[in-house]
Amino acid sequence: MTPNETILKIAYQYALKAFQKDEVPVGAVIYHTKTKKIIACAHNQTEAKKNPLAHAEVLVIQKACKKLKVKRLNGYSLFVTLEPCVMCAGAISWARLDNVFFGAFDQKTGAVLQGARVFSHSQTHHKPNFQGGFDEEKNSQILTQFFKQKRI
Repeated sequence: MTPNETILKIAYQYALKAFQKDEVPVGAVIYHTKTKKIIACAHNQTEAKKNPLAHAEVLVIQKACKKLKVKRLNGYSLFVTLEPCVMCAGAISWARLDNVFFGAFDQKTGAVLQGARVFSHSQTHHKPNFQGGFDEEKNSQILTQFFKQKRI
């Protein structure tokens, strides 16, 4: 399972867009493995939408399903700059994405390799392949910078 570095960079560009809009800088991309095409991109928009559900992963899943006119994303991979939280891991499972590649590990609210470990749980109905730590330093730095500015 090898992620596409170009797609990881695009996810980071969306995290930068979120940062510029004063949103928690997380970016996500859904990619079709066979055709090697980007299907949808998104970044966090909880502030803009005044909606706690508007995480990058949820938004990109919604965009991809709408564009493809499907409710499941078998054959697709998610690239995201931060380890998904419990809500997003649940959405990923329900969407039946094949793979999840993420950048920074999230010690506080991550739910893939931290905390709840949703994809390792026996009650999780669909368990995608997952791998984290891609461009971890870069993806962590933008988050650290964002929250440091908030605390000033």
